[in-house]
Amino acid sequence: MNTKSIFTTLLLLVFFCTVSFSQTALGVWKTIDDETGEEKSYVEIYENNGKVYGKITKLLDPTTTTCNNCSGDRKGKPLVGMNIMWDMYKSGSTWKGGKIFSPTKDKTYKCKIWLDDSNTLKVRGYYYGLYRTQTWYRVK
Repeated sequence: MNTKSIFTTLLLLVFFCTVSFSQTALGVWKTIDDETGEEKSYVEIYENNGKVYGKITKLLDPTTTTCNNCSGDRKGKPLVGMNIMWDMYKSGSTWKGGKIFSPTKDKTYKCKIWLDDSNTLKVRGYYYGLYRTQTWYRVK
């Protein structure tokens, strides 16, 4: 192998490693209800102090704008701006260790998220050994 082909091979390897490691869950995602298949909201996933959080930024069916089903501090609060995901940390190709809140069910679940591809996010909530997985889509 000559120097030029070695350099080209190394350059391509660095490029593909950079692309694969640069995929991130950060950004705005369209949520889909796994029971009804309906588009529900936009959630912005962002990082703060090394942890990942998610907050509702837009409702796609604004017939309910407040957390009517919620109890405690969230009861009657606006859904837009509400943090529904918190304390997630990166572990390999997943983010885990945090929680996700369902305003419609007024329940908090253990959570794990991962990318299927750069535009498809899998969101899994765990509750007493059972789990459900939703697919969210990146908003361009």
